Amino acid sequence: MNQLIAVALGGACGAVVRFLMSSGLYQWLGRDFPYGTLVVNVVGSFLIGLLTETLILQRIAIGLEYRAAILVGFIGAFTTFSTFSLETLYLIEQGSLAKAALNVVASVAGCLLAVWIGLLCGRTLFLYSGGVIHWSGGVIPFALMIVNAIGAFLIGIIATILLQKVALAMEFRAAIMVIMIGTYLTLSGLYLILFLLEQGFSFNSHINLMLGIFISNGLCCILVIWLGLFVGKQI
Repeated sequence: MNQLIAVALGGACGAVVRFLMSSGLYQWLGRDFPYGTLVVNVVGSFLIGLLTETLILQRIAIGLEYRAAILVGFIGAFTTFSTFSLETLYLIEQGSLAKAALNVVASVAGCLLAVWIGLLCGRTLFLYSGGVIHWSGGVIPFALMIVNAIGAFLIGIIATILLQKVALAMEFRAAIMVIMIGTYLTLSGLYLILFLLEQGFSFNSHINLMLGIFISNGLCCILVIWLGLFVGKQI
């Protein structure tokens, strides 16, 4: 039952983010080609490759509910094969055979390439010393912090689309941004604390280390989110 609830919550968040991102892309680039569906599918494919490597294959301490919420719920709802199929069929019915073929090739090849790049990035991050730097009295899980930074950058890009492209009232934009960024900072920091607990550290003996990692991750993610906002505005 807990996994069902986790998948439902993750799916709700993924569906909302997909709607905002795809709607913004369509308002920005137009609907003569399924840009929105193509982009969310490629981004989602990259994320599932990266997170499968970091959350499952590297066996980081994380509950089954958390994994289900992210991989099955969020990314499953964020990506959409059915919409891709429908939009391709519409292009064929309209006589746009070249665009339909381009959508099929770009979607299939792009998604496969994105999954491969995501897996490669995850494996590369853990090649050196298992993704951590050991020092007297503690560790720095640099691989997981880099994964968190990648997610933060994507959030910055999505937030830019939300602010500039989607027709929403300003208070709704602000509320969604605060919730999205605040939730991400909290969960990514807790993720690192779970890793430290798996490594044998405890709250009683290593509270300063855990707080330092949590705060450092938050500051890094905030900086990268700002970078994503800046890059998004230049697109």
